Amino acid sequence: MSGSPVPGRRRPSDWSDCELVARLAFGTRVDRDRARTWLDRSGGLRGLIDGLRLDGGSDARELPLALREGLIGAVELADRYWSEGVRRGYSVADPGDARRYVRARLARYEREVFAGIFLDNQHRLLAYEELFYGTIDGASVYPREVVKRALGLNAAAVILAHNHPSGVAEPSLADQRITVRLQQALGLVDVRVLDHLVVGDAEIVSLAERGMLWADR
Repeated sequence: MSGSPVPGRRRPSDWSDCELVARLAFGTRVDRDRARTWLDRSGGLRGLIDGLRLDGGSDARELPLALREGLIGAVELADRYWSEGVRRGYSVADPGDARRYVRARLARYEREVFAGIFLDNQHRLLAYEELFYGTIDGASVYPREVVKRALGLNAAAVILAHNHPSGVAEPSLADQRITVRLQQALGLVDVRVLDHLVVGDAEIVSLAERGMLWADR
């Protein structure tokens, strides 16, 4: 049947980090032992790729040039894939689209970045903007500036998002408080906060799904 998987063939999503790196490095001649050594030295896949992107560490420089460029290129390709798929006028009706988009945009940062996906009254994309940049453990967010951008874009709704460089996506008390403040400020100009997404390494937490939005209480 057309489109059916080949029996016995595993999908790339089933590959471990070790196998994925090994396949990028060696093609069909998979050397998992060497790939595992690289990952262990770097503290895992994120450490390996971050080290390469920052051109840091002797361990990163010991990797074959083709692998270094291949890994960096693979991350950039994923970023461009999701960015190209979500353009101005795109309807962000599927929560999965917003999650994939903010993961591609924010998961790579080693400092906290707070962003907004601004939408019209049909939930079509007007703009994605990174609004505030912080440190490894926090970013200062100013509701006034978010309101100004929403008004400037004539937005009817917004999806808020920020990353946790620690890799743990669990929303903090500060995350919940700033969400309420933003909902209150944006509500005064009739802009609805649809969600606030917290991006970690392994998951993205939706405050809307957790019932943590002020309007849901």
